[in-house]
Amino acid sequence: MNRALIDKLEETSHLTKEEWITLIERRSQDTAEYLFGKARKWQKKYYGNKVYTRGLIEFTNYCKNDCYYCGIRRSSPNAQRYRLTREQIMECCREGYELGFRTFVLQGGEDGWFSQRTLEEVVRSIKENFPDCAITLSIGERSYESYEGLFQAGADRYLLRHETADPKHYRKLHPSELSLRQRKDCLYQLKKIGYQTGTGFMVGSPGQTAQCLAEDMIFIRELEPHMVGIGPFVPHHETPFAQEPGGTVELTLFMIGLLRVMLPKLLLPATTALGTIDPLGREKGIQAGANVVMPNLSPVSVRKKYELYDNKICTGDEAAECRMCLNQRMKNIGYELVVDRGDFPDHL
Repeated sequence: MNRALIDKLEETSHLTKEEWITLIERRSQDTAEYLFGKARKWQKKYYGNKVYTRGLIEFTNYCKNDCYYCGIRRSSPNAQRYRLTREQIMECCREGYELGFRTFVLQGGEDGWFSQRTLEEVVRSIKENFPDCAITLSIGERSYESYEGLFQAGADRYLLRHETADPKHYRKLHPSELSLRQRKDCLYQLKKIGYQTGTGFMVGSPGQTAQCLAEDMIFIRELEPHMVGIGPFVPHHETPFAQEPGGTVELTLFMIGLLRVMLPKLLLPATTALGTIDPLGREKGIQAGANVVMPNLSPVSVRKKYELYDNKICTGDEAAECRMCLNQRMKNIGYELVVDRGDFPDHL
């Protein structure tokens, strides 16, 4: 039954909600291996054995939001707050460029201290100094005008994970001032403006069911993003979900495989969270269909402070060490880290 559903997904890229639920609830090791074989076929067709690197710069851990799962939430009592200066951000880019990175990901909490003008100046500076590089922003919900201004300044991509497409589940994870409708609207606006747009969700977050995951897959099929970042839920000790069980490697890998088969050209990261709960998590992610890794370019002095969840890996590594380590890890499984912007194949 499940193999037939995977075949149907491969042929049509659509399943009904009931079929998604069946596929996820009744998965098995045998089904997973069948799925991963299909996923690698599509991965190889569009990307060969290439794995793209994105240099992650976590430039602020201030956030106005209070999401219940997040270690840098507004009310986190012991978060050590920081903001990188424009000079520090540029230094991260310079170091990353020398190491071969051709995409920089500026990620931070929703921090109003960084004005629209300041953010546009940072984006412009990066683009002027590194014109052959792509810039990805991951800075949350903003107005259409803000997104448009940042795009005009030179930003190429935007990552805004929806976290769950099930309205009731969204309420369980977020305070009342945040809304799933607003989050989805932002994603459609980003696509309309012309960004290579990324979304994503946590696997195994508190209250998540197969029905929730089915809603995620249906929404992603409808949105047709260029990137999807998923990773296991990992609890943080100072959040309301501190005692909740974390997500599993097994289900995360299965969802990566489903995403690759449903939308074969996707850019799919093997996330740090996956590597945090399994020493070989990122390798397993690549073998399940992922094709992006995101080493950290942030100054070592702030890496532990950007603590979205507990036990995050690579917080003490220099950027060069991190990249060389990942390079060898990918070689060990027959893949190659490439010096390339790594754009979505059909994006003009």
